[in-house]
Amino acid sequence: MTFSIVAWDSQTQMTGIAVATKHLAVGSLVPHVKASVGAIATQAQTNPLLGIHGIQLLEQRIASEGTANEITVEDIIYLLLENDLEADDRQLHLVDHNGQTAAWTGKNCVDWAGHLTFPEFSVAGNMLVGEQVLTAMAQAYQAKAGMEFSERLLQALEAGERAGGDKRGRQSAAIYVMNQDVYPHLDLRVDHHQDPIAQLRFLFEESRKDYYQSFRQTMPSQCLRTHSVTANELAKRIQDVIRKKSNFKAIESPLEITEPRR
Repeated sequence: MTFSIVAWDSQTQMTGIAVATKHLAVGSLVPHVKASVGAIATQAQTNPLLGIHGIQLLEQRIASEGTANEITVEDIIYLLLENDLEADDRQLHLVDHNGQTAAWTGKNCVDWAGHLTFPEFSVAGNMLVGEQVLTAMAQAYQAKAGMEFSERLLQALEAGERAGGDKRGRQSAAIYVMNQDVYPHLDLRVDHHQDPIAQLRFLFEESRKDYYQSFRQTMPSQCLRTHSVTANELAKRIQDVIRKKSNFKAIESPLEITEPRR
């Protein structure tokens, strides 16, 4: 039904997913990515809650400094699936903010179904023509070390399609990449098309053009911040704003307002 790659790039600290399927709008439910946290693709009988809750668990794992090393990415998979009554119908794989990967392919996923995990990236798929789809994706990604991260993801997806891809056909594809900002570095989707990966390539090349890159460069970036704001600092800033608003109102209306004469 679907084949995808999830990856973290140690050079740029970017995290992303590229995915394709014979189904409508794969980019709306399968990829889940958060900057400096990780990426999860949830597929087969897709349960988007696994992606949403998985990102939350990865984030909590980072926040729990004392136990972070004790909670593995495999533990995250287990925690996500332990209360899912249809776990055997699910497929998901993830990468964390340090490049650790884990995956699950339920026994009821339609053949060919499986996953391959490596340091910093993972590939997974179901309803494929065979394991060669994932092997081709992994080899393509590994062969392009040093290339721009989003390009590597897309080339891996293209390699999977050349190897046979989804045995039912083609319909939608997507690529989603985060850097250190809260909004995507790249978010391109082809929701319904006879040749979705080729169309995704077209959109990708369009996104590289000067007019779009110039537009992106004008956007504010949290990457420029030198430190994060603590809860105490945020509370102090809120109090400062309240105080300034109070002073502004006092200056704005210095005269006493009286009732009009009758």
